[in-house]
Amino acid sequence: MEILAPAGGPEALRAAVFAGADAVYLGGPAFGARANAKNFSREELAQAVEFCHSRGVRVHVTVNILLKDQELEEALDFVRFLCGLPVDAVLVQDVGLFSLLRERAPQLPLHASTQMSLHTPQGVKLLWGLGASRVVLARELSLEEIREIRQACPVELESFVHGALCMSVSGQCYFSALLGGRSGNRGSCAQPCRLPFAAPGGTGHDLSLKDLSFVEELGQLEQAGVCSAKIEGRMKRPEYVAAAVSACRRAAQGEAVPPRLLEDLQAVFSRSGFTQGYLTGERGASMFGVRRKEDVTGATEKVFSSLRGLYRGELARVPLSLTLTQEKGEILLRARDQEGREAVARGPVSEERAPLPRQRCIQQLEKTGGTPFYAAAVEAPEAGVSCGVSALNALRREALEQLLALRQEREPYPWREKSLGFAPHPRREGPLPLRAQFRQVEQLCPQAKACREIVLPLETELSRLEELGRQGWGPLLLDIPRALFGTENRTAQKIEQCIAAGFDQFLCGNLGAVALVRALGGTAHGGFSLNVTNTASLDFLQDLGLASGEVSFELTARETARLGGTLPRGLMVYGRQALMLVRNCPLANSPKGCLHCRKPGCLTDRKRKKFPVVCRDGESAEVLNSVPLWLGDLEKELLSLDFGVARFTVENSVECGRVLDALFRGETPDFDYTRGLFHRGVE
Repeated sequence: MEILAPAGGPEALRAAVFAGADAVYLGGPAFGARANAKNFSREELAQAVEFCHSRGVRVHVTVNILLKDQELEEALDFVRFLCGLPVDAVLVQDVGLFSLLRERAPQLPLHASTQMSLHTPQGVKLLWGLGASRVVLARELSLEEIREIRQACPVELESFVHGALCMSVSGQCYFSALLGGRSGNRGSCAQPCRLPFAAPGGTGHDLSLKDLSFVEELGQLEQAGVCSAKIEGRMKRPEYVAAAVSACRRAAQGEAVPPRLLEDLQAVFSRSGFTQGYLTGERGASMFGVRRKEDVTGATEKVFSSLRGLYRGELARVPLSLTLTQEKGEILLRARDQEGREAVARGPVSEERAPLPRQRCIQQLEKTGGTPFYAAAVEAPEAGVSCGVSALNALRREALEQLLALRQEREPYPWREKSLGFAPHPRREGPLPLRAQFRQVEQLCPQAKACREIVLPLETELSRLEELGRQGWGPLLLDIPRALFGTENRTAQKIEQCIAAGFDQFLCGNLGAVALVRALGGTAHGGFSLNVTNTASLDFLQDLGLASGEVSFELTARETARLGGTLPRGLMVYGRQALMLVRNCPLANSPKGCLHCRKPGCLTDRKRKKFPVVCRDGESAEVLNSVPLWLGDLEKELLSLDFGVARFTVENSVECGRVLDALFRGETPDFDYTRGLFHRGVE
């Protein structure tokens, strides 16, 4: 297995490579999902690629944030620079950037970031078909679910094996953005989930998970179909990186990991120890944890000093063959690596010296210490060569330096220059049509009949849908769960039943859902969680065949108005915005475990604000904002939209009706509300 290590800065990069990483992932001066890491300037990136490539280490660069229209040109210019180095892969979250790069750099390996929330066979297969060479899987998957993905698609699979676990599915967390204006989808997460949020009967830190550690079980991941074991931690110290890499490398080679190394790995960073809950499928209270005093004090200088020894010097990792010859008054040393690169060092024959014996020549040439090379094969003349030991050592140094330089040279990826040239989107005339989305059919109110569309859960009984159709409700869209962990087949069967009954319009909040609807012949509409923040993403969805798309609520009014393209687009104008999509429900962090809630529960923060938690069929849950969004009285700022979305979650039918009445009239409501990010935006 490939051991893929984080490199938040040059020192961590050196630690990863010298400790034995096969590949590193790192960020440039912008556009990476860890904006607060040290990261690398363009000059440092060029040096890092040379350093890694000469040692046979691959370099993956993160360009994995959501981009706004005004940032696309700069992001493309940065990737063009990466193509010239060249790096070994670029990680991407933004589907608009993904599609633009497939056009401009068709040979550049693109990896679908875990921020794309890919967790189903069909979703992964979709990205592979569109040109992703690797998919970084969602961390919430079990080994069995990974096997199902592997069987469905030959794309390379990368999975996290050690490091921090986010409470939310990656790419589906808006907590930091909505509460503090720092978007996790743009690399600026403030980690509010590590603050006190209390569930009934919980610990008081019910959004904080332990770190993952599956190091000793790497073989199980490999058997499940994973080719790359990823270590989280671009914000962590070099000692942490070296410890994690060393432990993973030993495990990947089938060796036992020394207990002392595992102890040091936990000491250098952990939260109440480690968990394997998602991979083993054992979710619940045992997965939660915080940074305790003993977790912090365990990271002593003695531990750090010991771990520095793991990367104090070069790791001899590159095999080569050395051939020494003497001909026509000249001594030649040829150094050749496994890929066929060859360097030649030359020196004069010393006639007054007795020939250096063959065995002594071999012994001297094998001394490659302090370099990344080791002599896999050495050939020397039977009669030896006529030179001194110091002269032979000089030839060895010169040949290895030449070969190291040759190994840095790679052909750049070709780049196709192409203008963005987005067509402007026409401004709407007349009142804003509404799409009313209900969490359950019991919330339906008479006012919803005046909406352009009604959205109900896919789980709604087919007989009830048919009854509503006969009564004139509609058009009806069916909302596919945003989380489909292990339920793709069941979901596909339900979609087929609905299409057969005449209900063929579906709301998709995940690329896996889009893939299912496309495969089964339905019509897909994009939800907010597809994270559309630029025109290229709208064009991408239109090319996939979607009939409409909801844009991200992380955009401001001005940014929304500037979006081009022709795909009909909407925006949430009312509703409790989803702060998180979780697979391990925070309400399960109690001695009773999962409560199988029939009604929404809640979390309470340190300021006593209440955040509803809504379960979806026992498979996933959403943590919602403490107050609803309201944009219904901002008609002039919504003219670029084709429809608004009213999303009802915890309201009863009477409350839903009152909200719709106020939206139709463009009134300011008489309850507490927020403008969300519509005016203030995000970092």
